[in-house]
Amino acid sequence: MTAARTIFFVSDGTGITAETLANSLLSQFDAIQFRQVRMPFVDSVAKARDCITQIRAAAERDGQRPIVVSTLVSPQVAAALREADALILDFFSIFIAPLEAELGTRSTHTIGRSHGRANAKTYDDRIEAINFTLAHDDGVTDNDLDMSDVILVGVSRSGKTPTSLYLAVQFGIKAANYPLIPEDFERNRLPGSLEKYRHKLFGLTISPERLAEIRRERRPDSTYASIANCRAEVDAAQKLMRREGIRWLDSTSKSIEEIAATLIQEVGINGKAF
Repeated sequence: MTAARTIFFVSDGTGITAETLANSLLSQFDAIQFRQVRMPFVDSVAKARDCITQIRAAAERDGQRPIVVSTLVSPQVAAALREADALILDFFSIFIAPLEAELGTRSTHTIGRSHGRANAKTYDDRIEAINFTLAHDDGVTDNDLDMSDVILVGVSRSGKTPTSLYLAVQFGIKAANYPLIPEDFERNRLPGSLEKYRHKLFGLTISPERLAEIRRERRPDSTYASIANCRAEVDAAQKLMRREGIRWLDSTSKSIEEIAATLIQEVGINGKAF
């Protein structure tokens, strides 16, 4: 078995950008195990040298040089980090210089722009979206649904809550979600509170086998989690969504990121990534 490679995410901010970019690349090397180390708020030469100490220790432990993914803005701090004996992928040096040349201007080299509070209104809008989504989780209330950007529907445990929260946190989208329950299937119609918001509805479905697996973790040996009940609910939900003309997506083999991207495209929401 190939020995694990250590990869460091080094940033002068939260490190979210470095980790997101790196994981997109690392996903192409599924035969290799990566040991991930997050190093946020590296905003001085002294802190960069502390990073080098840890990078050196990892090299000695692994017997091979680590990989460093850097989104350091400061040229001085980035230069100090490059003294490390590692493969250093400096995303700012790769992309900023060509952008400066194309735009005909120097970048500000300001730390914390991508995940900071540089734009107070944008930040407040995201917090408002998160609060809205939490307040409208699992059909808790139908108040203010007119303020929602999208309303997710589907059987219990089909992925509505995590998708809603991801949309709020990542894109500032006000996402409510509402479970489709046996009573809805018996009536063969949408809950009355959702009728006038039909244009905002988006459905999630899931394979009965995966649904049963998820439900068993919550309520083992229950009718709720039985494969027969899961098949019946999924079938009824899909028939209801087809009859009501609701766009829907199978979440079985898709990540939350894929579900969210598809939803945004299908519904036509103008979300802003943070």
